[in-house]
Amino acid sequence: MKIAERYKHIIDYFSKHNPEAETELHYENPFQLLVAVILSAQCTDKRINMITPRLFEHFPDIERMSKANIEEIFNLIRSISYPNSKAKHLLEMSKMLIDKFDGNIPMTVDELILLPGVGRKTANVITSVIDKQPNMAVDTHVFRVSARIGLTYRAKTPAAAEKQLISRFPKELIHKAHHWLILHGRYVCTARNPKCNNCGINFACKFSKEKTNAL
Repeated sequence: MKIAERYKHIIDYFSKHNPEAETELHYENPFQLLVAVILSAQCTDKRINMITPRLFEHFPDIERMSKANIEEIFNLIRSISYPNSKAKHLLEMSKMLIDKFDGNIPMTVDELILLPGVGRKTANVITSVIDKQPNMAVDTHVFRVSARIGLTYRAKTPAAAEKQLISRFPKELIHKAHHWLILHGRYVCTARNPKCNNCGINFACKFSKEKTNAL
């Protein structure tokens, strides 16, 4: 199967079966999403959703968090991974938003990555989810799934995978494609023992075909 055909099959399938794919992180505004995504590094969305309600109750906006005591933030997020560094990032990120961006969340990748705790992946998530910009956040799930299916070819890094994916998905679907791939990786195309027999796209999957031919 040619790669263009594979992309068409993948797009057709997910457009039908998961047309409104979205992040599983709970948030009510761009600031809450930014905080949640920063916290989600090396941690599950499910775990983040358990601790953010109390965090947002104490610090509902940028200004309140920028005036927080770092120990207060730490105590509210201490049950997740790397609470010390993440507490520091949240405090410094909030202060920079006040000082450099007049208390607003910037909506460009170049500006977002200036914020403490924000890398390219986080910036891509924020701009694609909030503003539906054609940016692709490549996490471990997206990197694995896109390679297995055959959407990327010899992409050795997330940056290389990102470049290939955004060059082939239609611009207007890129913000959804991220969620298609990440959710497929979480629940079907898992790292260990992928559920190929219950996969709706195995007919277009390079990995599934190779697995079948090996039997």
